[in-house]
Amino acid sequence: MSFLSNLFSPSNENVVKKYSKVVEQINNLEKEFEAKSQDQLKELTSKWKSELAVLDLEQQKKYLQEILPQAFASVREAAKRTIGQRHYDVQLIGGIVLHYGSIAEMRTGEGKTLVATLPLYLNALAGRGAHLITVNDYLSRWQASWMGQIYHYLGLSVASIQHDQAMLYDPGYAPEEEEVKKLEGETQGFVLDVKHMRPIARRQAYAADITYGTNNEYGFDYLRDNMVFDLSQMSQRDLHYAIVDEVDSILIDEARTPLIISAPDTDPTDKYYEFAKFVSKLDQETDYTVDEKRRTASLTEAGISKLEKMLGIKNIYDKDGIATVHQIEQGLRAKALFKKDTHYVVRQGEIIIVDEFTGRLMFGRRYSEGLHQAIEAKENVKVQQESKTLATITFQNYFRLYNKLAGMTGTAETEAEEFHKIYKLEVVQIPTNRPMARNDLPDQVYKNVDGKYAALIRTVKELHEQGRPALIGTISIEKNEMLSQMLTAARVPHELLNAKNNEREAHIIAQAGRLGAVTLATNIAGRGVDIILGGNPADPVEHKKVTELGGLAVIGTERHESRRIDNQLRGRAGRQGDPGTSQFFLSLEDDLMRLFGGDRVKKMMETLGIPDDQPIEHGLISKSIESAQYKIEGFNFDARKHVLEYDDVMNKQRTIVYGRRRQLLQPTTKLTEQTWEMIEKELLELVNYHFAQENFEIRQLFVDASAILPLAATDVLDSRDPIELSNHLTQIARRLWDEKKAKMGDVVFEQMQKAISLRAIDTLWQEHLDTMEHLRDSVRLRGYGQRDPLQEFKNEGFSLFQRLLDEINKQIVYTIYKVDLVPQPVVSVNRDQITDNIGRNDPCPCGSGKKWKKCHGK
Repeated sequence: MSFLSNLFSPSNENVVKKYSKVVEQINNLEKEFEAKSQDQLKELTSKWKSELAVLDLEQQKKYLQEILPQAFASVREAAKRTIGQRHYDVQLIGGIVLHYGSIAEMRTGEGKTLVATLPLYLNALAGRGAHLITVNDYLSRWQASWMGQIYHYLGLSVASIQHDQAMLYDPGYAPEEEEVKKLEGETQGFVLDVKHMRPIARRQAYAADITYGTNNEYGFDYLRDNMVFDLSQMSQRDLHYAIVDEVDSILIDEARTPLIISAPDTDPTDKYYEFAKFVSKLDQETDYTVDEKRRTASLTEAGISKLEKMLGIKNIYDKDGIATVHQIEQGLRAKALFKKDTHYVVRQGEIIIVDEFTGRLMFGRRYSEGLHQAIEAKENVKVQQESKTLATITFQNYFRLYNKLAGMTGTAETEAEEFHKIYKLEVVQIPTNRPMARNDLPDQVYKNVDGKYAALIRTVKELHEQGRPALIGTISIEKNEMLSQMLTAARVPHELLNAKNNEREAHIIAQAGRLGAVTLATNIAGRGVDIILGGNPADPVEHKKVTELGGLAVIGTERHESRRIDNQLRGRAGRQGDPGTSQFFLSLEDDLMRLFGGDRVKKMMETLGIPDDQPIEHGLISKSIESAQYKIEGFNFDARKHVLEYDDVMNKQRTIVYGRRRQLLQPTTKLTEQTWEMIEKELLELVNYHFAQENFEIRQLFVDASAILPLAATDVLDSRDPIELSNHLTQIARRLWDEKKAKMGDVVFEQMQKAISLRAIDTLWQEHLDTMEHLRDSVRLRGYGQRDPLQEFKNEGFSLFQRLLDEINKQIVYTIYKVDLVPQPVVSVNRDQITDNIGRNDPCPCGSGKKWKKCHGK
């Protein structure tokens, strides 16, 4: 379905029409708000905040709906006075859509950054925090600084969460010269206005009215907050309202990637080099097969026999060889499915994953389950230890924790069903401010890649000679660099952008609209940065020339498996009513065509005798491409849904465990009564267990009881009455309990119980995560036995979770009497102990008022 037919479909049209009436109200208030001074606008903010502070969530919802027109009018006026921009009517509609918790699909260049200020301001008034989620750190910092002028003018605070620091917008703050250089260096000439961003602690950033940050940082902070031992160590507040920028990238493309906090395991790494050597001796088809559609590699019978001979074992699949099989399979995947400069790059002796959707390097991310180690061994770089999972969550489940979620993107309609089913989010297409002038040209399809690239280079050379800017999108670093060599050979000057030089990303993309510019970029790198015809900052004369030449020409070199990614590339041209074109140059040897029906079309072209360098347009080709994309989109949706179904089991368990943990940290929580009930229950169960044995021995009962209580020889009671024995042990436990409490004092005794409880929860939860991961792997095979793997996972997962809760209680009981007060000598703080938690620009904890890097961080 085309954009226009969707835009003016009854449901979408009704929503736009309904919100247009609210826009009229906002426009009618414009004169009134133009007459207000800054103090009067700030007073309104203060009034709304104080009135909302005494309301519950449902009451706040109604109140915000009532003041929406005035609040939006206030933000529009502040934007005019601070950054010189006025929200268009369609931007107001976008803001309303976001406030009501939907996805606003807005075309490239329609000003999504400015649109977000409207609902962020309105929802921040509730005093519960409002979050804007971006795809990278520089967008988070830049948007917080630029839009911060609006919020600050109205009396709200705004902060930015970075990977290694947090910042608050403060107009009175001037950074040191070295910080400015660092920020400029990050973008190589495309200077982001961040001079008023003052370093602060992470907790302060979350306490701000509005917080900008990346999806990774929000997710990891949530996990870290559920590992702290004191509420003062937590960063985040309750998750209230969030707008996800580039929502399709974060909630769809990254949905299958879990966030994991891990610690190194102790297993030796030499085995990975050994397995890499074995795998390198295997031949495709003879020893293993590859299914590129499903991205799987499987050993054949011959391959299994070959491996068993190499390993010197009879049966690789017996119970002692399961771990070996797993590592061999990962080595095989590393060899057959993961290609250097496509899926990863080798940089300074490390394997860095390349984001398949954006082409960006994903520093800090590692493939799980030994795959990353297998790739390291394959490339003969240092193999790092496998990791033990301490905490994990998927983006799907993290973002569903918010009371209200909204999103913005230029391309969401193709995934509308998934947004609705998974996140309960509706997609509303927002009309453009000016009519769309981009011309999407038919695909140019060639018989082979040589013909395709020859035609593409000719076309780009012609465009460059005309002076018309061209943006060429590739799907991998390898093809990106190959095309660069071809352009160089054709003497076409160009800018190259891929994951290897993404430090210059914003600058290169911002200048892609200059006269005669040729930019070669992987996928949709540079999202969030507008391509302005004539360059950025805009040159009116050059803008006019480029416009007369036809605007930006966007050229795709291959169809992506998702129509949405293709649409994102097309969307780089034609911003704000500018002219432009988009066109894809394809060949029947492209992966998508080769895997999904290209052979049929290729035979037809050969039958007709069509030359390599002559393009063909045929309904069969268009249908083949569309059919292939539909198939893959459906497959990927099912895969993401599958991940969610399994993670939902873990999510319910995580909610219970984190809820119990959070309750322990509350100052009002008193554990003494709860802990005592656990002790009584455990002692009773111990007595009943021993009396149920055929050969009951009183001595063995007291030996086992001494694992809980420090019993003396005189505590043994020779009785055959279970009630008498249970009461006897309970009395001893109570006496020792009271003695310990009197010795420690009420406050320390309570703290001791909390510390033991938290340690038990953390240790056993981490072990449970590993157990559940192994269970998830093992239930897959049960499908062959006509059993539903998901149902098996749910049933066994429930039993394991019940056992976990019992084990937590047991560990608390078996530890509580063993802990005693030990006097600790006063020691100086070791710099290494706190460096991990303090950013270089954070205030030094010594209280000097200086930054950490200027004080104890030197």
